[in-house]
Amino acid sequence: MSDFSCLAPAKLNLFLHITGRRADGYHLLQTVFQLLDYGDTLHFKVRTDPTIERVAAVSGVSEASDLTLRAARALQAYAGCPLGVEIEVEKRIPLGAGLGGGSSDAASTLLALNRLWELNLSRAQLQDLAISLGADVPFFVFGCNAFAQGIGEQLQAVELPLRHFLVVTPPVQVATTEIFSMRELTRDTKIIKIANFLGQWGSAVGADAFGRNDMQSVVAGKYAEVAQVLDWFKAVAPARMTGSGASVFAVFASRDEALSVQAVLPDGWHSEVAASLESHPLLAFAL
Repeated sequence: MSDFSCLAPAKLNLFLHITGRRADGYHLLQTVFQLLDYGDTLHFKVRTDPTIERVAAVSGVSEASDLTLRAARALQAYAGCPLGVEIEVEKRIPLGAGLGGGSSDAASTLLALNRLWELNLSRAQLQDLAISLGADVPFFVFGCNAFAQGIGEQLQAVELPLRHFLVVTPPVQVATTEIFSMRELTRDTKIIKIANFLGQWGSAVGADAFGRNDMQSVVAGKYAEVAQVLDWFKAVAPARMTGSGASVFAVFASRDEALSVQAVLPDGWHSEVAASLESHPLLAFAL
């Protein structure tokens, strides 16, 4: 049905440190975002009238909460665009997994429609729009692997070595807002410099090559399913949770190594073997 189709890539947080909390309740963090070569697939069909709609239901995502529709409407209003679009989302990224699925869908919508509607908005303009859609959306619009600070909107591109990842998601959805509100969450991790990360990560394969995920112990304590995945990996490979979970990832030097571990995973866990991406597939759709 589409005039244009594209990948909305998943992301990993290679580490995630929470360094403080603002007066408005937003948490301050430091993280490195890694793009992956797997994700959702989005299909767009441009309309000559201003109607914006999705043409197929997405399991677990109501129209009111669909970030692709919100992104398209925000962009249309910002640019005063008379055109509309029909959107179809093929979901592969599990919901509530910490892989950025909805945020990536929103960013790919902004980037794709910037080209399809011939708006020629700058990346900075799209990132400003992205902030209102969610904390991770500006990163996906930024389009490169990045060291992020602030609430995730202060981004600096980083070059990362090619890696292969096994990403495992147990059958549970983690509520991010709930985890951020828990008293047990550490919010005073020491601020680091990007050089601290680059000096260690580039020479190591393990998922625990640098830092930690400050949310991991809190999530594992509340969700036994996440704790079970982390425990299983202890005998196999260093592993770490991404974002607020529920997904856990391990890093391997080759795709074959990742596939061999995937082959012996317990039943009932969703898993993907993915490689790192250097940049977003739609990077060239904004300057």
